[in-house]
Amino acid sequence: MTFLQGKVAVVTGAGQGLGREEALALADAGAIVVVNDIGNAPEPDGERPAQAVAREVREAGGTAEANLDDISTWSGAEKLIDQAFAITGRLDILVCNAGIVRDRMLYKMSEAEWDAVIRVHLNGHYFPTRFAAERWRAQAKETGAVGARVIYTTSEAGLFGHVGQVNYAAAKAGVTGMCFTAAQELARIGVTVNTVSPRGRTPMTFGAFGEIAIPKGGFDVWDPANVAPMVVFLARDEAAEISGQVFVVHGGTVSRLAGWQELASIKIDHRWGPEELHSAVATSLVPQLKAAPPEFPVEIG
Repeated sequence: MTFLQGKVAVVTGAGQGLGREEALALADAGAIVVVNDIGNAPEPDGERPAQAVAREVREAGGTAEANLDDISTWSGAEKLIDQAFAITGRLDILVCNAGIVRDRMLYKMSEAEWDAVIRVHLNGHYFPTRFAAERWRAQAKETGAVGARVIYTTSEAGLFGHVGQVNYAAAKAGVTGMCFTAAQELARIGVTVNTVSPRGRTPMTFGAFGEIAIPKGGFDVWDPANVAPMVVFLARDEAAEISGQVFVVHGGTVSRLAGWQELASIKIDHRWGPEELHSAVATSLVPQLKAAPPEFPVEIG
């Protein structure tokens, strides 16, 4: 596959799990990939995860560079985007995938556990987008629409909530809102912004759900590689009309989710009284809103 030939892609959090699979798939499609991850080497003098994935790409015949900057910091994100633009003078694909979990019931969660998750997910999506968008806007003034692609990573915890992950859910819901706004702001310069909500067996989901066994035969629906084709599709020129969308990807299933919609409303021509409102809500609104949330593989206590 060469439909991304010559395009420059950045994948954050690409040293393992979903990010690694996305980086490999983009490279296989012809993209030059900047593999970002701050993970440390398993041995004091060994390769760091980003370096190992970049080497893996090169050994397969692709082109990749490692980047070890912390994209949850302003300067680290700026350095990452500078490195990407330095390759050929352009950046075509930005995949924001880096994330962490610090699971705890909300009444036990520490300030540090809250701050760490919010910082990595929200800063780690916004900061690289901000510096890339600044460059794209300047380019668009000179040459017209840039045709770049931004792909965010959310979670069904952020879409529906999940016990024990109030920090993660808040961060991932924020990523989705960021997608909607960025898609509107960047449309005029030819940049699409979409969000993928993946399900897969990764080191991070192991921390949340416990070990998800690898099947002995047949299709492994929890293989994180199953998510990568959708990321590659959204990176293609053919996806130019798709923006501001959220897709859940799991195994061989891709679902498009709609945003908040008005399901029911009540209206009168004066200010509601307490008892009047109570009766109207109970009979006309609440019965419309009792859809059960999706079930997760393992409940977090």
